Amino acid sequence: MSLSNRITTLTPDASGGWELFFRARAMIDAGEQVTELTIGEHDIRTDTRILDEMHRAARAGHTGYAAIPGIAPLREEIAARVQAATGVPTTLDNVVVTAGGQAALFAAHVATCDSGDRALFIDPYYATYPGTLRGASATPVPVKASPDSAFQPDPADIDAAAADGAASLLINSPNNPTGVVYSRTTLEGIAEVAQNSDFWVISDEVYDTQVWQGDHLSIRALPGMAERTLVVGSMSKSHAMTGSRIGWIVGPKEAIAHITNLSTHTNYGVAGFVQDAALYALRQGPGFEEEIAAPFRRRREIALDILAGQNVVRAVPPQGAMYLMLDIRATGLSGNAFAEKLLDTHRIAVMPGESFGKAASGHIRVAMTIGDDAFAAALKSLVAFAAAQI
Repeated sequence: MSLSNRITTLTPDASGGWELFFRARAMIDAGEQVTELTIGEHDIRTDTRILDEMHRAARAGHTGYAAIPGIAPLREEIAARVQAATGVPTTLDNVVVTAGGQAALFAAHVATCDSGDRALFIDPYYATYPGTLRGASATPVPVKASPDSAFQPDPADIDAAAADGAASLLINSPNNPTGVVYSRTTLEGIAEVAQNSDFWVISDEVYDTQVWQGDHLSIRALPGMAERTLVVGSMSKSHAMTGSRIGWIVGPKEAIAHITNLSTHTNYGVAGFVQDAALYALRQGPGFEEEIAAPFRRRREIALDILAGQNVVRAVPPQGAMYLMLDIRATGLSGNAFAEKLLDTHRIAVMPGESFGKAASGHIRVAMTIGDDAFAAALKSLVAFAAAQI
């Protein structure tokens, strides 16, 4: 008797490349002072007004089974939000509520990929992407986005990867880990390849409220793409509701109906009182979302000011999301070596670029997720450390 090949090969290196994160957490658990700039967790908690609504809904009895595709008012609110942002007609029948963005990513690939199908994704990538594709029984195929092109994917590279067949392409803009927002030219090129090669696009847009430079464009809004795109959204980043585990997929009605059926056979819906809280949060409007995003916008400016005073550490243009991708190749160190040494000598924890794929080698990712003063002090120490390696 043995476990399935699917589960035992989900993450071939077991850690998913997050060894440094685990080591930093162990140091903290042992009582050491570590400045943690590793993961995308807000330094504020979920707003008490949202928690009050969650409490009210639970006490009012919304603790039983909730509608599996999501309660109608929430799906209508999500549809209205998406339509207002993109101009694409969207109704509640285009929306299914999921247990966070991660569950949405898995469901989207189950919906679009048969066993063994090639599922393309952009490298650098969010750490769970390859395992998610393997979990859906697809074959993960990375497509490199070069640092020399500011990590904008080249549609020609996607076209070349699709020549051997592809069921889907997973993109993420604003991007984690790079902080890059894909340009209209990039997205139009991807859309052309998707239509010519006839594959689905799964667009992870969980950072759509964190855009610092330029405009966020959903690929679903481009001509011919609404019928072949599944958009993943989430309350985690936009409303600091990471632990509430609530997200969604927006897509064609037929696909949403089948994904709803999948939900019936997996998590059987999302807690009703959490959905009520999400509905309340979304109804607070863009102003509330801007409040949640404001600290990251502010810290981006702090970082750019600090980095402007030297030429050893270069920032990949931070256009969106709560991260900085920093090019430290001038030090002669790999991202892994730099991050390990920084943790050892300064007790500052950052993520090696190699944690997110081969394309980000020689880079580190810094999460802008601690208070302004502490963030500025840590970044100054990082820059001084980098200069000392020359």
